[in-house]
Amino acid sequence: MEIENIAKKIVHSAIKVHKILGPGLLESAYQKCIAYELDRAGLQIRCEVALPIQYMEMSIDAGFRVDMIVNDAVIIENKVVDRISPVHKAQLLTYLKLADLKLGFLLNWNVTLMKDGIQRMVYRLEQGHRDPWKES
Repeated sequence: MEIENIAKKIVHSAIKVHKILGPGLLESAYQKCIAYELDRAGLQIRCEVALPIQYMEMSIDAGFRVDMIVNDAVIIENKVVDRISPVHKAQLLTYLKLADLKLGFLLNWNVTLMKDGIQRMVYRLEQGHRDPWKES
């Protein structure tokens, strides 16, 4: 499935879950619900995926866990915060780099309207042509 179709399903599912649940719950509740919706949409979801650091020939298990990987192509990081901060963006970009993926979403469920809680981020969309620390 093309990555943009996956992205559309993620956004649609996030909005649907948020309309039903609203803000105020824990990340884990939203994660289970969006995983359910994405599965219903025909996508493959892996949750709490261990992400080791590769350094030279070493693989270092530093305890990093990606909230969700969709179709082995898109990372979702779920947050319940007052606002997304630079450290959250850096976290997602680092996960994209370590996983060698290009597209990720920060979903902040602690918002009145979910459209305000969705941040799409791209890492190395076109190799050599993009600053990896800028959002799309």
